Amino acid sequence: MAGAETPELARAAEAGGADLIEIGFPFSDPLADGPVIRRAAEQALAAGMRTAECLENLRTIRSEVGVPLIPMTYASLLEAYGWERFDEDARDAGAASLIVADLPIDVHPELRRVQLVAPTSTNQRIALAAERTDGWLYLVTVAGTTGARSELSPALAPLVKRTRSLTDVPLYAGFGISTPEQAAAAAELADGVVVGSAALVAAEDGAPSLERFVAQLRAALD
Repeated sequence: MAGAETPELARAAEAGGADLIEIGFPFSDPLADGPVIRRAAEQALAAGMRTAECLENLRTIRSEVGVPLIPMTYASLLEAYGWERFDEDARDAGAASLIVADLPIDVHPELRRVQLVAPTSTNQRIALAAERTDGWLYLVTVAGTTGARSELSPALAPLVKRTRSLTDVPLYAGFGISTPEQAAAAAELADGVVVGSAALVAAEDGAPSLERFVAQLRAALD
């Protein structure tokens, strides 16, 4: 989540072996997110992190790490800021792409972004998402919000199988992946994993804790 401590945390994540870092731009009603990310968003908003501040934060992070950075947020923020203006300003600040969690595939198709598909997505929607996605597809492994879970979703394997039959773009699995063991199991199916809530929990104990956690994930994947 964007904030004063995020540049240090980003450096730690990169040092631990992260290939890419998702930067949350906080929104007051993050419908795709569970309690951990909601709490982080509330804290960021209380600390004054609005869109302009988040973009400046992104620029600072970009100057300190080498891996791609992808802001993740919600459509209302872009609607208020201006769709084209946000896209231009985010990329100028160092964004490699964007994730807009609640923006349907066929709304603002001119906005180049990573598309999300879920177990409930039809083959037609998956094919369209693959056609329009920016680099890779984000596979939502559960029909629910983000957050740590005790086991890998059984919906992931069928979703990967369906998606693989429709596209060759890389597939990254997220939502609910919280341990090195789960990450390794997911990586046997998909091309990569996205870990959010568990990383935020690790970051609550500081940058060294986050670096250790990411290094454990990296070791499990390698």
